[in-house]
Amino acid sequence: MAMNPTETLPERAGTVIVGAGIVGCNIAYQLTEMGRDDVVVVDQGPMPTTGGSSTHAPGIMFQTAEPKTLSQFANYSRTLYSELEGADGTQAYNETGGIEVARSEERMAFLQRRVEHAKAWGIDDPQLLSPSEVTDHLPLVDESQILGGYYSPTDGQVSGVVACDALAREAMDRGATFVPHTRTEDVETADGAVQAVVTENGTIDCDEVVVATNIWARQLGEKLGVHLPVTPVEHQYTMTESLEELSESAVDVTDHPLFENYENVSGEKAKRLLVGPDRPILRDQDNAMYFRTHGDSYGIGSYNHEPIVPDPQELGGNDPDGEQGSVHEFTDYHMENATHPDRPHKAPRQASDELLPATAGKELEFKYNGMFAESPNGLPVMGPVQEYDGLWTAAAIWVTHAGGAGKALAEWMETGVPKLDDGPIDLAHSDVNRFDDHEGSWDFARDIGAEEYRIVYNIMHPKWVWTDSQRDIRRTPMYHTHKEYGAELWAEAGWEEPQWFESNADLVDRYEDQIPDRDGWEGIYWSPIEGAETLHVREHVGLHDMTSFNKMEVVGAEAGAFVQRLCTNDMDLDVGDVKYTLMCNEGGGVRADITVTRVDDDRYLLLTTGREVGNNHVAWVREQSPEGVLVNDVTSNLAAMVCTGPDARKVLSKVTDVDLSDEAFPFFTSQQFFVKNVPVTALRVSYAGELGWELYTPSEYGERLWEHVLEAGAEYDIRPYGNGALDSLRIEKGFRLWGKDLHTEHTPYEAGLGWAVDMDTDFIGKEALAESTAAAADGGERRHEVAPLTLDDPDATILDDRPVFAPGEDETLGYVHSAEYGYSVGACIAYTYLPPEYAEPGTDVEVLFEGDRYAATVREEPIHGG
Repeated sequence: MAMNPTETLPERAGTVIVGAGIVGCNIAYQLTEMGRDDVVVVDQGPMPTTGGSSTHAPGIMFQTAEPKTLSQFANYSRTLYSELEGADGTQAYNETGGIEVARSEERMAFLQRRVEHAKAWGIDDPQLLSPSEVTDHLPLVDESQILGGYYSPTDGQVSGVVACDALAREAMDRGATFVPHTRTEDVETADGAVQAVVTENGTIDCDEVVVATNIWARQLGEKLGVHLPVTPVEHQYTMTESLEELSESAVDVTDHPLFENYENVSGEKAKRLLVGPDRPILRDQDNAMYFRTHGDSYGIGSYNHEPIVPDPQELGGNDPDGEQGSVHEFTDYHMENATHPDRPHKAPRQASDELLPATAGKELEFKYNGMFAESPNGLPVMGPVQEYDGLWTAAAIWVTHAGGAGKALAEWMETGVPKLDDGPIDLAHSDVNRFDDHEGSWDFARDIGAEEYRIVYNIMHPKWVWTDSQRDIRRTPMYHTHKEYGAELWAEAGWEEPQWFESNADLVDRYEDQIPDRDGWEGIYWSPIEGAETLHVREHVGLHDMTSFNKMEVVGAEAGAFVQRLCTNDMDLDVGDVKYTLMCNEGGGVRADITVTRVDDDRYLLLTTGREVGNNHVAWVREQSPEGVLVNDVTSNLAAMVCTGPDARKVLSKVTDVDLSDEAFPFFTSQQFFVKNVPVTALRVSYAGELGWELYTPSEYGERLWEHVLEAGAEYDIRPYGNGALDSLRIEKGFRLWGKDLHTEHTPYEAGLGWAVDMDTDFIGKEALAESTAAAADGGERRHEVAPLTLDDPDATILDDRPVFAPGEDETLGYVHSAEYGYSVGACIAYTYLPPEYAEPGTDVEVLFEGDRYAATVREEPIHGG
């Protein structure tokens, strides 16, 4: 039996969810399962076929993705959808399996990476198939067109409409209210908090609002002054006429309990869309296409055309007469012609007919351009919106990931910690507060949304950065000097940041015997200059631009007490003291690692390496701050650089009269003075792990300060160095990089940072951390512990996100969180988290990378120096 929503709008709710698509229904399901019975879901369309993306989506479920978050979400979604009962009494999830085929050697190498990511993320039984093994599963595929395939047996399909109905019915049974035909017009706020949702049919007073409107999310955000970089994009979907080869699979669904409702919104194509597939889902990524059966018809999805980006302010709603706001008219031109900028030689229809000859010449019976939402990094936009208490968002989320996203968001709303069934999940790269101001502009969101669409099926290197669109937005004060030194500039959170400097090419000859070649996948977007810069800093002195590091100022009479509440360490600091510490979330996971400097009696400087996720830290600190304490983001206010290396003291002594000796300027202290004529706040710390000083100055002085230091260091052969060298320097010393080898899925003790925790102080997350520590002390097992590895082959280099095994075994123990060659130690260093019995120094393990197993050994920290 289908859901039976109400047409009566309640006057009051605890939580209002705007949008009853697959995301909104999942959130309502999870919140009510946690015991909430005051949840109201409103949507502009009918229910469960609202007319949004969930209505037209074919519902394919490929679980394997390079971002761990998406695979975690998809894996949870598969499990959840498998437990749902559709309105017709059958299981909602069709576990048909999924196959991605390769038409090129480059794609076959990519499919090997698919296997490795699947093993790293815990996806069941990933396999590489030969062409004949592909056609064993998919007999209509032309075997001569492919080189092989990647098979994930637990992939499949779920109808968005069937799942929405099943989720909503269970949520309603637990007390939720679903109200269709109710367009949301605004959200009322007062004193920085949500007060009510204004709809065309009345107002609902509430405590919380979740914006789960997907392609319409930007529209509602703009009314609140929240510029969500959520971009609607179009892709094509069509279904063939009946095929003789599939005649035995013909199904009549006109008696399905949801058919009439579906037909009223989607028209006659509902008779195809409501039919689940009976064989594996097929994806031809070389041609940006995917395929699934609809009974005796084949559905063809195409991303293989130029990006089509409608203006969100011009998107219509769902017309009462049946027009879907998320569907535009099919553009035949994009199916019959090669318009994709990266695939100029073959039209989508030609590619489809080659791979599935049974479709050649057949009529495309139903066809449309369906819309979905993209974000600047291709990940969801979700979490508490920092501008208003009680305002949450969940957008740019596909059917594939909606179950996991709904679970994580509901846990976040209820407990403050995003979780799935197997524990906390880090959502730093999906957090709505991660964005910088420029990303809220429509110019940026439009162009980058289009680029994300363009590359969605491309073979993308993990170090790839935008090359044309929306570059050169944020320039550090040293930008022009960097250009003069031939900097290879990469985009980081809009900043143009040097990865290496061509001016240092001469150093490669000096250090060439310590810099192994990289000629495979690991060598793309790499230069041997990175290694030369690393070794030069270790032996001499270097200067690094760290302006993009996130910087916060905490000010007020109660600033000291607040900083102590934020931080795990004892923060009883004197003016001038510097301390490394952590911030934990309510679950005891590491929310950030930071350096705190007390610069005055009521003023503290907080520094973090967050970069593209650093704004999350700023939002977190502001959210926790009490009245009377100001939290200022001073990232753009201050230019920052670090002069580091054995000769750093000699260099800086030439441009300041301050005594820089160990006795006068100890490690982890700060002083304010002048470098020639430039005012600086100097910290005796260095992320490179060498003698060094971080120098902060108002931005307008930054370029001159940089010049002063370079001029003073000329006789010591000072060199600027980039982020490539910095990553090698920091990993050799065991310094964590937040968002990579340190995040909220780790406690400080698991991360090997227990020394930065003082349990005699009170801090956020202390209770949860104490409970987990007590459980371990009582014989409970810690899930994992940090384990630094070095590869046994001194010439080998690997990249992140690959699985780790015991020697000769197939059970995944963990995965590589970060990896970089350690030029000073002569080996590639990788950081992972392993079961405690495997994390002991001296333990042998293996890392699977590009199809080969690399022997590695767990090491003591730090691997370089002491």
